[in-house]
Amino acid sequence: MYTIIIIVTSTACGASDTLFGGFNARAALITRGLTETRRLVVAKGGKDKTMMGLSGVGDLVLTCTGTLSRNYQTGKALAEDASNAIAEGVFTAKSIHQMRENTGVDMPICEAVYKVIYENCSIQDALFTLQSRPLRKENDEDE
Repeated sequence: MYTIIIIVTSTACGASDTLFGGFNARAALITRGLTETRRLVVAKGGKDKTMMGLSGVGDLVLTCTGTLSRNYQTGKALAEDASNAIAEGVFTAKSIHQMRENTGVDMPICEAVYKVIYENCSIQDALFTLQSRPLRKENDEDE
């Protein structure tokens, strides 16, 4: 399950890097993507500690920063308005959307990617929606 969220987060990073080119935006996507992942893993009965190793955080960082990643390239193609953007992220965005709906887990980045791919939402509108979310404490435990 963790891997499918990494795939969608890397798609978001590819799009963000292409449109905005900022390392800060990428770092925010990675950090918040990790939070979304933790929420879903815990909601599905998993342990969040299992995500903190090379196969978790390591894979997330590599996939979101490695420009050769297929899903990073898919995000880049979506940002460039290429209609041939197909990799795992396109299909897993729908699976995560369905899991999110079934569990009620808050996953705004994954939902934004879903809307860009399946509901013709522009990347700029998706970003505006993400940036317009109300501020709150950083860690879910503090909510």
